[in-house]
Amino acid sequence: MDTQNKQILHHLRTKGPITAIEALMNYNCFRLAARIHDLKEAGHVIHSVNTQVESGKYIAQYSLIKEAAHDVAKTS
Repeated sequence: MDTQNKQILHHLRTKGPITAIEALMNYNCFRLAARIHDLKEAGHVIHSVNTQVESGKYIAQYSLIKEAAHDVAKTS
């Protein structure tokens, strides 16, 4: 599992939901949706919800619902 995937998964496990701006600021991740796709493909159940921000725009916020049965990130 690539480093950004590990960082995002660790964030979801320990800090909870994440948005694209948090991923960019904390992990230099410009493509959070792609990393979430990778994690889903690895078997993690991740839920997204559109959240309204101060400007009135909506952004996706991702939450870990259930981890994959066999998580490569824990063993590497």
